[in-house]
Amino acid sequence: MVAVEQIKLRVEGLGKRYGNIAALHALDLEVHSGELLTLLGASGSGKTTLLQIISGLVAPTSGRIIIDNHDQTHAPAHKRDIGVVFQNYALFPHLTVSQNIGFALDMRGVSRAQARQRVTEALAMVGLEDMHQRFPRELSGGQQQRVALARCFVYKPSLILMDEPLSALDRKLRESMQMEIKRLHRETGSTIIFVTHDQDEALALSDRICMMHNGRIEQIDDPRTMYERPRTVAVARFIGMSNLLEGRVLQGDRLETPDGIFALPQGHGCQPDKLGALIIRPEHLNVVSTEQGVLRGQVVESVYAGVETRIVVRLASGNLIVVRRASGLPVLALGSVLGLEWLPHQTHFLSA
Repeated sequence: MVAVEQIKLRVEGLGKRYGNIAALHALDLEVHSGELLTLLGASGSGKTTLLQIISGLVAPTSGRIIIDNHDQTHAPAHKRDIGVVFQNYALFPHLTVSQNIGFALDMRGVSRAQARQRVTEALAMVGLEDMHQRFPRELSGGQQQRVALARCFVYKPSLILMDEPLSALDRKLRESMQMEIKRLHRETGSTIIFVTHDQDEALALSDRICMMHNGRIEQIDDPRTMYERPRTVAVARFIGMSNLLEGRVLQGDRLETPDGIFALPQGHGCQPDKLGALIIRPEHLNVVSTEQGVLRGQVVESVYAGVETRIVVRLASGNLIVVRRASGLPVLALGSVLGLEWLPHQTHFLSA
């Protein structure tokens, strides 16, 4: 991870309102030089609005944008030295691959000889050397995305913004392009802000994730911390699959819920009589007999997913619990009653 003092981008009190609607509440954010930060959230969370303000496409209602220690709040988009990779690639259909990649260099007055060399290097970087004379219509979706990436990287912008660039690709190609972006980021040392609503994509790509919800930042952390130690219920529900047992804290580090009383992890830091939720990831639940289980329920759904099977269990309270079981274990029939157990240190507690 890059040293904290090396700040590429800093936003201070940045907000955006449309009349009485706050699309983005005043927020602060720092992006380190050389890191890949993902803005993650559902539609309407504010992530794209934040990206558009940083790029200069949308003016903020309040706050400041500092890039490389220069106030860029009111600078026009073309003066910010920012590269953008759009969701729809935005390639020029009448230009070849080489011409598309070199367009940004032409606009910046780079000499022909230098531009030719940099386009050649960019083509090699994305593995399209043999397709330099093709037109966008002659390329697959993945190849077009590589051209869009090369066009952005070729002029070495100070900051690269990517607005859900892989959302139109099929799953296999999307996963391949994720690794491509990760490689390009590692090899170039570029600072990238990547917008996505896909939690798996965020976990796979990011140095840090900035989780957004209702126009606010819920949590900023590395992927492992975000997954294992979510700070809010919104984060816990969005990052990965979470089971929540909500109730009241009792003396002796226990939680009273409609489904029973359960041990809390050490260091949960919540006083008795306070409300909160015990978070249990599906992979930490073990299926046992009803006599052994601290939870009991009925199997209402079973989904085979290759390396695992996801079991949905309805508890007596009506709450649904999801369990992940490795493939090869005995099949659990719909309607069967079972017990569930877990280790307290594998859980996480959030106070209300």
